[in-house]
Amino acid sequence: MLPLQPIGYIHTQKQVKFQARHQPAESAAERNILELLPDCDYEQALHDVAGFTRIWLIWWFHRNSGWRPRVLPPRGPATRRGVFATRSPHRPNPLGLTPVPLIAVEGRRLILGACDLVDGTPVFDLKPYIPAYDSFPDEKTGWLDEMETSLAAPPQFQVEFSSLAQEQAKWLLQHWAIDFRPRVNELLSRDPSLHRTRRITRRAPDEFVIGCGAWRAVFKVAGKIVFIISLEPGYPRRFLEDPARTEGLPDRTAQLAYMAQWPSRLSAILPRPAP
Repeated sequence: MLPLQPIGYIHTQKQVKFQARHQPAESAAERNILELLPDCDYEQALHDVAGFTRIWLIWWFHRNSGWRPRVLPPRGPATRRGVFATRSPHRPNPLGLTPVPLIAVEGRRLILGACDLVDGTPVFDLKPYIPAYDSFPDEKTGWLDEMETSLAAPPQFQVEFSSLAQEQAKWLLQHWAIDFRPRVNELLSRDPSLHRTRRITRRAPDEFVIGCGAWRAVFKVAGKIVFIISLEPGYPRRFLEDPARTEGLPDRTAQLAYMAQWPSRLSAILPRPAP
């Protein structure tokens, strides 16, 4: 028996996996809180931690079930890799490891910078990041070396938004502070082809959909131009209005308001995306 229990849970603004980038965005002005459990003497365990500017978090992919021996990484070509050669969350033991900036220690609470954990993630341990021991920038990274070379090249596609998509994006930003255009542009400018992990699927012979958390973008491809036709909520109305499902549905109120704003565009919404 291997006893393992969380020492605390992290509170972030990321409600769905889409919002948690595969690597933390160091430039983002984030403020996340790791709250350790009470009555465990963790206040004593945190002595001297405040002197470090970065710590390692060891945590649990609590929203995953099962694992896959070969996985499809979200970056690069649609090539399956052995799971132990990736950082996929679909692992035999779904443990995560992330170095995060440490801003402050306040009792049992650690104020952290940018991270890739969704809200409510259980944390098993934390350790200080020591640059002299934890950084090996000259080591080889296998298949990632070739992929990074490819990604360093300029994007091969140009993303353009229709007037309707621009209007919808502006409305979402002004009324709900929601803007997934940068992520859409980042993904589609590199490769708009069908990809399960990047959540790109075919809707019609010449029409595709990319899932972006709780939202979708419908697009077409003509040569090297990716044309965004429209934006859509990712959940059908019956889910959003079902009292049994409302708990935890991201952007629920915003999606219902969006449906009222553009009802004619939403007559055939696809099933609910993965959270």
